[in-house]
Amino acid sequence: METIDCVVIGAGVVGLACARALAQAGREVIILERETTFGSGISARNSEVIHAGLYYAPGSLKAHLCVSGRDMLYRYCAERGIGHQRCGKLLVAPQPQQTDALKNIHARAQTNGVHDLRWLNSSEIRDMEPELDAHAALLSPSTGIVDSHGLMLGLLGDAEHHGAMLALASPVRGGRVDGDGIVLQIVDDSGTETELRAGCVINAAGLDAIDIAHHIEGVPTAALPQAHFARGVYFTYRGRAPFSRLIYPIPEAGGLGVHLTLDLGGQAKFGPDVEWIDAPDYSVDPARAERFYTAIRKWWPALEDGRLDPGYAGVRPKIVGPGEPDADFRFDGPAQHGIPGLIQLFGIESPGLTASMAIGEHVAQLARRA
Repeated sequence: METIDCVVIGAGVVGLACARALAQAGREVIILERETTFGSGISARNSEVIHAGLYYAPGSLKAHLCVSGRDMLYRYCAERGIGHQRCGKLLVAPQPQQTDALKNIHARAQTNGVHDLRWLNSSEIRDMEPELDAHAALLSPSTGIVDSHGLMLGLLGDAEHHGAMLALASPVRGGRVDGDGIVLQIVDDSGTETELRAGCVINAAGLDAIDIAHHIEGVPTAALPQAHFARGVYFTYRGRAPFSRLIYPIPEAGGLGVHLTLDLGGQAKFGPDVEWIDAPDYSVDPARAERFYTAIRKWWPALEDGRLDPGYAGVRPKIVGPGEPDADFRFDGPAQHGIPGLIQLFGIESPGLTASMAIGEHVAQLARRA
């Protein structure tokens, strides 16, 4: 049986950031990924937005890691030539009665250390984005977009430069505590099972993290959250949208509302919405476009019929269900489950991409103590 210092389960953007931080700290690292390529799950099915840190509960891990991760991400992308753009976004209140919600977000953002927001009235909004119809808005100049694949290539390259190895098509089927280490069972496509012993295991498997945790012998079931899944679909805009910034409505339960984002080529897409599902499913029902038209026309009334085409879907790895308050990121270590060397990441949804590099540093610190 092979023995290694650290194993990171999951080669999405968060797993790669964890592997990079551990490898740079001098740890021996293997990244185990069940798919045949890295970053093909949550990391490939999101809005590619660099969030400023407006929404999250003050003092929460989401708030702290988003703000610090945002700054790390901008610096990293600039240094490495990774595609990104600090395009800014407008958080809009189409109706006067939504102004109080906008004020609450503004106050929360300031508490989180986001001090560059600017209030806009309806006239200022029209001057900035003539097609946008809203009573008031917050301009967030530090919101941006990033080439998520380019970012992951950079993180993986750094990790490998410091000795980390990526093992693709290597799903983890279970594990057990054995002496002073954790033995993981890995099954390849042919059904051959191998075992790998590690002193430190980082479970960053995203949608599969809770299921994997249930298959590690010794992890108390009572210590694990219940897995919930919320699908969000995207529709692409046929043509070139008349906006130069991202446009966001007031957040809704379970997500940030159907918003407009742009890619680095200027192509617009709308989404994601929120649909609670029993298991990950990436199908896109074209009929959901009608809900999108209704939502978007609240702030872009000139949107024409027939402009939205089905795009793609992503699934959020929720640890709370419908109607429950949003949960913070969870980093469960020995204090939560009693197993030395095991750190499990649960509920790493938005702003996970923005916070990824800060999450990696945070996990590396936890690993030193675990």
